[in-house]
Amino acid sequence: MTQQKPAPAASTQSSAITRLLNTVEWLGNLLPHPVTLFALLSLLILLLSGVLGTLGVSVPDPRPEGTSGRAADGVIRVISLLDPEGLRRIVTGLVTNFTGFVPLGTVLVAMLGVGIAERSGLLTAAIKALVLGAPKNLVTVVIVFAAVLSNTASEMGYVVVIPLAAAIFHALGRHPLAGLAAAFAGVSGGYSANLLIGTVDPLLAGITQEAARLLDPDYEVHAAVNWYFMFVSTFVVTAMGWFVTARIVEPKLGPYDPTQLDPDAEPVSMAPLGVDERRALRWAGVAALVIAAAIAALVVPTQGWLRLPGVDDTLGSLRPFLTGIVVLVAVFFAVPGIVYGWLMRTIRSDRDVIDAMAKSMGTLSLYIVLVFFAAQFVAFFNWTQLGQVMAVLGSNTLQTIGLTGPSVFLAFIAICALINLSLGSASAQWAVTAPIFVPMLMLIGYSPEVVQAAYRIGDSVTNLITPMMSYFGLIMAFAARYQRDIGVGTLIAMMLPYSVVFFVGWTALFFLWVFGLGLPVGPGAPTYYGAG
Repeated sequence: MTQQKPAPAASTQSSAITRLLNTVEWLGNLLPHPVTLFALLSLLILLLSGVLGTLGVSVPDPRPEGTSGRAADGVIRVISLLDPEGLRRIVTGLVTNFTGFVPLGTVLVAMLGVGIAERSGLLTAAIKALVLGAPKNLVTVVIVFAAVLSNTASEMGYVVVIPLAAAIFHALGRHPLAGLAAAFAGVSGGYSANLLIGTVDPLLAGITQEAARLLDPDYEVHAAVNWYFMFVSTFVVTAMGWFVTARIVEPKLGPYDPTQLDPDAEPVSMAPLGVDERRALRWAGVAALVIAAAIAALVVPTQGWLRLPGVDDTLGSLRPFLTGIVVLVAVFFAVPGIVYGWLMRTIRSDRDVIDAMAKSMGTLSLYIVLVFFAAQFVAFFNWTQLGQVMAVLGSNTLQTIGLTGPSVFLAFIAICALINLSLGSASAQWAVTAPIFVPMLMLIGYSPEVVQAAYRIGDSVTNLITPMMSYFGLIMAFAARYQRDIGVGTLIAMMLPYSVVFFVGWTALFFLWVFGLGLPVGPGAPTYYGAG
């Protein structure tokens, strides 16, 4: 009787990491749509306010006497919204909660300008010029760098840079999935790091401001509060992305098997920019320099029109510029976009400009719906004072266990990265977590600006390994062009080294920047609450 050989375990069983990631995917799929999630959270806040308000839950107000917003009797109580007064407040406040939600207006204004640059073809041409013009030995570095920069224009990196990077690697005889991975790492793992202020900056700043005002009603957070740190992060993320691609991912993938190429896949255009495109791009660059020079003329001189006269403090005098930077970002993208579109005949009249702005607004339709419910959640959280109570209890707990030093940020970044596995939207996650963590960390002495910078690390590094990320399916489709049998586990395993290296390296940069060198994360952004 012949003894039957056992089947190889390695080929039939998932690895421990794959099983873990499959569990994360399953748990994430149990979560409702972010819009539904905010609606349910708003309902939960109402129910909690009724129960805790009836029970008289309260905490001592830690703010000194005379501080704006401090309770008159020195006690913060949970306020019930499940009573006649609460119902009147809800019904009369639904509209103003929505229209007064800070991130809504800032993102809409920024996208007006970015939409013109995108629809005219300027952004696509600029990215192609940057990537296709790079020397072969610097292709990987340039791809990651261009991918990080593409975050200024929201989804442009996912739609343009990632498939283009895979096509470039394939044309150079390198594994196309390595190019895809490098670009995906820059676009998504390096999310929100940039040399310029992008659409995500005012969005997060608005949410941070709303959360900070739970503790300090007069606190202001402008869109550029993380710019210094994110500027430097662009180069650090680029270096880490290059290292992982060159030393880990590409060697592991090995030579590419051309039989895996999908014959039905539409090829990505690898054609270099034409004469007309290069000419239009040069003039768009001139227009951008003119706008930058005009802004500098309004800001740099002490009597500049975008500075407050008679204010000795430099950052204080720049308040109009910092507060209105979103408008300047919109202009900076709109004018070069119009110049490029006019020369390339993609924009021939004011109607084309209007159509470009209208289409950019159309892409935000889901975001606007999300903001309506997010705004209600934030408002209810504020009205009930649950945020203040939770912040005081949380800060007291941190002080009790002695976790008040810089190490608290390691735990905070890890928590944000973990939450991001199941809640992939940056705005949705921050709208939920900011009202808790921003006041909590303010109470132990850290500024909202530093808290936001730490959040952005955690929110970025696990984008690469979660199927809950909104563009994950699109990345799978791009990857399937070059490996027809690719699965979710294969893509996640390929991106996992980036996620680990980004988490360790970016967190180390944060600690070195903020606590080692004592540098501010952005203009007018103190490290410690009450220090600036």
